[in-house]
Amino acid sequence: MNRFEMHLRKSFAIFAAAKIKNMRKLKVTEMNRLTPEEFKECEKMKLVVVLDHVRSLNNVGSVFRTSDAFRVEKICCCGITACPPDPEIHKTALGAEDTVDWDYFKDTMEAVEKLKSEGYFIYSVEQVEHSTLLEDLKLDRSKKYAVILGNEVKGVQQNVVDASDGCIEIPQYGTKHSLNVSVTAGIIIWSFFKQLSY
Repeated sequence: MNRFEMHLRKSFAIFAAAKIKNMRKLKVTEMNRLTPEEFKECEKMKLVVVLDHVRSLNNVGSVFRTSDAFRVEKICCCGITACPPDPEIHKTALGAEDTVDWDYFKDTMEAVEKLKSEGYFIYSVEQVEHSTLLEDLKLDRSKKYAVILGNEVKGVQQNVVDASDGCIEIPQYGTKHSLNVSVTAGIIIWSFFKQLSY
């Protein structure tokens, strides 16, 4: 290594250290977040999240929290999916269960039929033949969408997949064949927000 390269490396290290020193964590009061009342009144993303027999209350709470962060219109809890108020949901939702609107349906197909009647385009998030890879998904900002997330073990029910307008698949490159429901929700909701945000 010549002297110029050594000088360049040293300069970069000093610059990087100086930049890091300027990354002070923000206090909650500096983040300018909406109040729960403002959240209820603000414009929402045209997206409904449907939870099809999700058994983990931590997953449910996490979906509420992510839905709050990206202004999801509503969550539909179906089948065995627990609903607020619940202390276990609150542990991960941290109050988002009080800001995000939600409905309960005994059967997921009831939710799908209601959303279709209201003009929603329904996507199941599932590995199926002819699925759309998430990176290839093109959304229309003039349309309303619903995404269905399935049970931790069984996934989205086949009859619900059959009733969907399409299926989205998150590409994976490791040894496992699925992602945790809360992780999937975060990836999907963020992807929709990037295309549908106002």
